[in-house]
Amino acid sequence: MNLLTRAYILEKFGVRLSVPQLAQLLSMAEGTVRNQISAEIFPIATYKEGSARFAPYEAVAEYLDSMSEKARRHAA
Repeated sequence: MNLLTRAYILEKFGVRLSVPQLAQLLSMAEGTVRNQISAEIFPIATYKEGSARFAPYEAVAEYLDSMSEKARRHAA
């Protein structure tokens, strides 16, 4: 668990990220994020509150940490 990743996300976006925030953080088009969520292939768990969809910052941080670890293993 990388506390810096969690601190960055929490400071910049708060405890939950909206779809536009997810798209910004992951450098993806918002439509791509929405399409992947609809197709149930988006790699981060999300939930709906009313008509809005969010991802908890912990789930986003875990995903980013896992991708970083995967990249380090691949580079080694």
